Amino acid sequence: MILVTGGTGLVGAHLLWHLIARGERVRATYRSENSKIAVEELFAYKAKTENQVVKGQDFFAKIEWVQADITDIPALENAFDQISHVYHSAAMVSFDPALFKKIQHINKEGTANMVNLSIKYEIEKFCHVSSVGALGTTENNATITESTFWTPIRENSVYSISKFASETEVWRGTQEGLNAVIVNPAIIVGEGFYDSGSGSFFPHIHKGTSYNVPGTTAFVDVLDVVDAMVKLMESEISAQRYILVGENTSYAHFFKRIAQAIQAKAPSKTLKFWQMALAWRGDYAWSLLSGKPRKLFRSTAQAAFGHKKFDNSKLKKDLDFEYRPLAETIERVGNHFKESQH
Repeated sequence: MILVTGGTGLVGAHLLWHLIARGERVRATYRSENSKIAVEELFAYKAKTENQVVKGQDFFAKIEWVQADITDIPALENAFDQISHVYHSAAMVSFDPALFKKIQHINKEGTANMVNLSIKYEIEKFCHVSSVGALGTTENNATITESTFWTPIRENSVYSISKFASETEVWRGTQEGLNAVIVNPAIIVGEGFYDSGSGSFFPHIHKGTSYNVPGTTAFVDVLDVVDAMVKLMESEISAQRYILVGENTSYAHFFKRIAQAIQAKAPSKTLKFWQMALAWRGDYAWSLLSGKPRKLFRSTAQAAFGHKKFDNSKLKKDLDFEYRPLAETIERVGNHFKESQH
């Protein structure tokens, strides 16, 4: 049986569909009953669009759900019963420095728990979902590879720091006999979950916004992330990390593609750095006065103006892997977003 943590997130939900559709026995962790609703909706959509004979609800019913937090070892012990393979995608995604201790506890200590239990229960193979944020930075905007050395600099977000720390737990596990691989996806684009992550760009563009940001970064289709993870788990590859990037491009190009896909007006102005600096500082002040969560941070503001390029050749070479074109990904996700609005 396969265990998937973070089964109610973007990657986890699409991974669950992929595994169930091919007839695997799957157990998934969740934290609240409400969090499973998005997964059930995604399954219904996939069953319809992929012309599955079995209904989405029937596929969803095949998942063995276990309520467990990755920081709760007794609950995780139950989840590991009869498990042979583990996909660890659960994590807290936040860039709020005020939540650093909580983020570090969940992501680093939670991963340590998963690694320790995988060793204890002699798991055959372990796949850890990290992030390109856990990779190092380069000078003069040189291309980042899997071997780019981590640099502890102020510009690192609290999320990136926690994901780097999480990876150290997996590497420690490999030294103790764990058969493991790590994937480092860029910004993941996929159907559903439009209230967080890259999904939030779709309603943002749909509502109308005038401003682009001048930065460049990388994107990857959630289906490519899932395909890469499964193929790595089925391979003889061990103790390796892989950047998952479909395309390096600008935010402006990405936003324009979304606008075209959902028939919305594309942003036409470019935000200046001083405007963004004022925005995140103002958001911080408002958060202090109102008690509401922050939406903008120094690290995300700097990322919006940064220029990073990632090398995806290692996975292509080792697995003869091909990525889906970003334009097709955005078109597909845009169609789902439009349908979800009705």
